[in-house]
Amino acid sequence: MTVTGSTLVITAASPATAPAAAPAARRRAAGRAPGPYRRLFALPGTRGFTAGNLIARLPMGMFGVSAVMMIAGQRGSYALAGAVTATGLAATAVAAPWTARLIDRHGQARVAVPATLIAVLGSLALVACVRSGAPAWTLFASYAATATTPNIGGMSRARWTHLLRDSPDAHHTAMSFEQAADELCFMLGPVLAAFLCGVLFPEAGTLAGAALLLTGMLVFTSCRATQPPVAAAPRRGSPLRALGPLLPLFLVTGVVFGSMEVTSIAYLDVQGLGAASGLVLALQAAGSCAAGLLYGTVRARSLKTCVCALAVSMTLPWAAAATGSVTALAGALLLAGMATAPTMVTAMSQVHARTPEGRLNEGMTLAVTAIFAGIAAGAASAGWVVEGAGPTAAYAVPATAALIALAIALTGRSIRRPSDRSRVVRTTAGQDPQ
Repeated sequence: MTVTGSTLVITAASPATAPAAAPAARRRAAGRAPGPYRRLFALPGTRGFTAGNLIARLPMGMFGVSAVMMIAGQRGSYALAGAVTATGLAATAVAAPWTARLIDRHGQARVAVPATLIAVLGSLALVACVRSGAPAWTLFASYAATATTPNIGGMSRARWTHLLRDSPDAHHTAMSFEQAADELCFMLGPVLAAFLCGVLFPEAGTLAGAALLLTGMLVFTSCRATQPPVAAAPRRGSPLRALGPLLPLFLVTGVVFGSMEVTSIAYLDVQGLGAASGLVLALQAAGSCAAGLLYGTVRARSLKTCVCALAVSMTLPWAAAATGSVTALAGALLLAGMATAPTMVTAMSQVHARTPEGRLNEGMTLAVTAIFAGIAAGAASAGWVVEGAGPTAAYAVPATAALIALAIALTGRSIRRPSDRSRVVRTTAGQDPQ
């Protein structure tokens, strides 16, 4: 078997080599071949940086909830708490791409640790300002400083891309694992934050998140062997321009996520189950986590196929809510969640294919920033519909956003297939032939 360019050539074994190959084949058949994830983490250094990655990623789902509970608990104003967290999100949208660009230019360890220290100091300043009764503007300034938090998920994906640049199938498995890790951390993070703030004291969630972030980042950056090298060649091309056709898709997908969460919370509150909303919403994240791990063991699908499945699945919660059954809604959210991970994995593969060499962190951070912007827009839109037409009607928002995402995927340009990073597909119309 040989590879010439992007062409795989398989030749039959000659009689002289067949007897020698037979014992090896029998030995492989005698023992069970390791699964894709076991092979993935058998690579030197991968377990170390993954452990640090998971520790540092968990606070990403903690900080927002912790800040709201801390500020509202101490200042008695959810409006102030919401405004502070919204300001932090806006600051992140501006600062995150610049932080990622510096990481691409100077290396992960040299930039990520100082940036994390600034973010941790911002969190500690927020705690101090809330506790001391400082003016409201100090809360905005302190929380804005946390915008320097590096995109740990993007840095981890960049390491996998560097290690598996010649193994498309293994790279697909790694990206599926990363998406599952995202879902797991965003599922457990809010639960942990609410528990710490409610059981211990209002500042406990923020303090624990800051400690986890710093510890995880130090563990992650200490694994230097797997760190992608800094490219010495000049970086040509703009990630923003290269990802232009994809960013609207990430934006609309964020609308799906943000609107679904707000709508489900409102629906369960009307049903008298507001206290159980976290558990019900966790089903969607659990479905996505499980689907992400499963998707890593099968052949990658086209982006159009994944977004089509997402569009279909997002109609299920709307239909279930119309029945008035919380059980049906829980099952629908579980099924809807199973379509999100494959979509995100495949879309991120497109980001890898399009981003100019040496600027992968910046490209992935732009995609994540678009998702966060969509989440904010989706939450606001769903809240407006809930107030005007009720929570059942608000389920039309994520369903409509998913249909818009499908339209973007069908009419947009997709340069590479997610399962073949060595081949570029172009047509006269600039369309993906899949």
